[in-house]
Amino acid sequence: MTTYRELLAQVKEEISEIDARQLTDELAAAQPPLLVDVREPDEYEQGAIAEAVHIPRGFLESRIEAEAPDKSQRIVLSCASGARSAFGAKALAELGYTDVVSLAGGFSGWKQAGNPWAEPKVLDAERRRRYSRHLVIPEVGEAGQLKLLGAKVLMIGAGGLGSPSSLYLAAAGVGTIGIIDDDVVDASNLQRQVIHNTDRIGMPKAESAELTLTALNPDVEVVQYRERLTSENIDRILEGYDVVVDGTDNFPTRYLLNDASVKHNIPVVHASIFRFEGQLTVFKPHEGPCYRCLFPEPPPVELAPSCAEGGVLGVLPGIMGTLQATEALKLILGIGDPLVGRLLLADALDMSFHEVQLRRDPNCPVCSEQAGPIEYIDYDEFCAGGAHASAH
Repeated sequence: MTTYRELLAQVKEEISEIDARQLTDELAAAQPPLLVDVREPDEYEQGAIAEAVHIPRGFLESRIEAEAPDKSQRIVLSCASGARSAFGAKALAELGYTDVVSLAGGFSGWKQAGNPWAEPKVLDAERRRRYSRHLVIPEVGEAGQLKLLGAKVLMIGAGGLGSPSSLYLAAAGVGTIGIIDDDVVDASNLQRQVIHNTDRIGMPKAESAELTLTALNPDVEVVQYRERLTSENIDRILEGYDVVVDGTDNFPTRYLLNDASVKHNIPVVHASIFRFEGQLTVFKPHEGPCYRCLFPEPPPVELAPSCAEGGVLGVLPGIMGTLQATEALKLILGIGDPLVGRLLLADALDMSFHEVQLRRDPNCPVCSEQAGPIEYIDYDEFCAGGAHASAH
């Protein structure tokens, strides 16, 4: 009967190993390998090589493809002493990976050789419970959840679109959510703006939103901006945010936000709603078209009534706002295929979704290659007296 030591010796004859010095050289190369630490979470938390991705040995086969979709990629596995990583290397070879090696001596040998290491930032037990459904998704995992907790999203408006967007972003653990809204809660809002309630009628929407979001998730910091977005304050407000979720229903604010987002290189998840119809896209500066590429000039006011004038089915902003939150999470995590250069059209009456391809305008005055420095204009005048900023 084969013993563990005999089996380990046999496995090591079938795989390749490198030592700490060789790994140091490879990590310093122009194309470093993917370093995967296969120890258990409690071991990893006590210290690890900075470049390492953590995948416990029990999950290696199921999660490796998310980190290394190319099976010819160079992969180095490490554990405590080099045993589990050896078995892991054999398992990956059986999955078709062609360039996998084990770190001889493991993390212990790495430290003994005097190489640098650090205590990685990890989730505590309470956060592991809260975000457990994220942690088991390979595309998110602990590293992705830490990205979410460190991310900052700015909500333009705490209305029909901002309500579901901010609720799901807060639930997902986005660490900082800024909310700009100078309005107060009105009874007519409650048919769709689910972040507010009857007891808060007359309360500033930004304050009401903070109460709801922090009650849902105490991990979230809400930053209130009880002001209208203008050319004078937009640079100050946008600073430091990773993504903007646009929930406005007027053209002056949309054009202002577009110009500022291109200037600051911040993606905007844009949605609009009217009666039973919704639209959704992502404006990612210099990768896809901007708002001005789609609409060089605003339509006449009589052809673009507001939701107050035309109405909106209460559930529709819930659908579109939730989709906005989805796109924002994808942008933060760097996963999937965001709606950059694509416009999603939704019709709630027949529950249909259609997609339209969008292209950048080579002559766009804001995002084209020949566009000069961005200077803000009088957007109310540009939009020929469009409605003042308000949320759906």
